Amino acid sequence: MTTLSKSTLAKSPTNDQNRRHLGKKAQAAISKGVAYLLLTLGGLLMALPFFWLVSSSLKPIQLIYVVPPIWIPDPPRWKNYADVFTMLPFGLYFRNTMTIVIGSLVGQVLTGAMGAYAFARLRWPGRDMWFAILMATMMLPGAVTMIPVFIIFKWLKWLNTFLPLIVPAWLGGGAFSIFLLRQFFLTIPMDLEDAARIDGASSAMIFGRIMLPLAVPAITVVSVFSFLGHWNDFMGPLIYLNTSDKHTLALGINALQGLEWGRDNTELLMAAGVVMVTPAILLFIAAQDVFVQGIVMTGIKG
Repeated sequence: MTTLSKSTLAKSPTNDQNRRHLGKKAQAAISKGVAYLLLTLGGLLMALPFFWLVSSSLKPIQLIYVVPPIWIPDPPRWKNYADVFTMLPFGLYFRNTMTIVIGSLVGQVLTGAMGAYAFARLRWPGRDMWFAILMATMMLPGAVTMIPVFIIFKWLKWLNTFLPLIVPAWLGGGAFSIFLLRQFFLTIPMDLEDAARIDGASSAMIFGRIMLPLAVPAITVVSVFSFLGHWNDFMGPLIYLNTSDKHTLALGINALQGLEWGRDNTELLMAAGVVMVTPAILLFIAAQDVFVQGIVMTGIKG
């Protein structure tokens, strides 16, 4: 009896530990399952407008306003997409948009990286003060500078050209781009730069051969933001582009509204919206891994 009692007492703590361990694993599994369920429901809720956009783009106008809504059109009306390309010079608008997007993206990435490198790695008088002033410009609403900037471009005779939409991106790329790239440059060890200087490399060589290749994740983030910003830009082209041969996709889609065509073109607007948003979705899918890596690594100094 004494032997059994001692054996039982010796085993009971182990059994309690096993039960507690299993209980913690079950609790962790339940918590993870609940988290995944909530995230899935949240993702579906956030994607609901996009599903409605795609669904409405494949319906005749009469079915769009039906209550309760019809989510899967039967049959799908693919003619809506053909009508969009017929009613609008989609090729011309796409070419104009890509001219602005590519010209602005290259300038924003290149000059933004140069400015970020200067603020992160080079030592010069007033560096921190000028960086603080640069960050302060992010709090300045665009509406405040809209009229002065318009007057400047009018004085330069740049109205109804793509220059007002491209050239500003070559002047530093914006405070946010410089800030994001600067924070990433700060995470790169100084030993790499010191070793390059010992080998006789100049600041320009270090920037082009060391910093830029290492900063690909941050550059990808800036590129995605630049693409989306200029691809979806409506106000800029509306202000500076006067003739239809210079219009972008955003202005062209706006022309589909019933006021201009004399009827309700909601189904065509939905189809044009799908066409407009598809390149942005494909871009994010293609650059998703590098994009997330750039966001995560930015600001982690070490």
